[in-house]
Amino acid sequence: MRALTINFLLSLSMTLLAQALELHPDVELIHISDSVYVHTTWENSEQFGRFPSNGMIIIKNSKAVMIDTPVNNEKTRVIYDYLLDSMHVKIEKHIAGHFHTDCIGGLEFLHDKGVKSIASNLTIAKCQEDSLEVPNIGFETVYDLDFYGKKLECRFYGGGHSFDNIVVWLPQDSILFGGCLIKSAGSQHLGYLGDAVVDEWDATVEKVMAAYPNAKIVVPGHGPSGGKELMNHTISLVREKR
Repeated sequence: MRALTINFLLSLSMTLLAQALELHPDVELIHISDSVYVHTTWENSEQFGRFPSNGMIIIKNSKAVMIDTPVNNEKTRVIYDYLLDSMHVKIEKHIAGHFHTDCIGGLEFLHDKGVKSIASNLTIAKCQEDSLEVPNIGFETVYDLDFYGKKLECRFYGGGHSFDNIVVWLPQDSILFGGCLIKSAGSQHLGYLGDAVVDEWDATVEKVMAAYPNAKIVVPGHGPSGGKELMNHTISLVREKR
């Protein structure tokens, strides 16, 4: 318990030290590395109260990749407009972590702006089945993107929070976007389990840990970023649930 408390405080300190910029009462950008930002948006739900959802923005040559959108077009527009008007950066690519609205809720807006979107074939099939906005480019388990010299590696390691959740690795920054597969240090439960694959979840995270032993920053789908301890914490929560 003491180790978990220390890890939580370290994760909280990392977030507080990062430069946060409020774009809207429910939208902020947090600068975590050279050209890498976390975008965090806040929502309210009867089950979880007010809670944050994370995505990322990676900028190179005045262009950007957005990993996950906010839950709707309106909040996605806030980020898009700020990048374009204040930073003179245009979003060109989008990567969907899985099929839930906290990954693709603003995809219709991005498509209208000409943004090309990337997702696993599992995500694309689910979007088609549920009549959701469908990403443009699909992949099975591996997709590597060279974005003006910035490397992004999209990988599917198995089910967890959802059957289709992927992670995105930035090797030049040693940053792992774990999305909703990974829980924050302060999480006391696994959150929404309506589409979860709990029996696979811990094994999937173990594969991620083995693949990225040098991860310095791990960004979860909800809550403060941290380090590799977030993966161990997620595994513990999964095993407690079972």
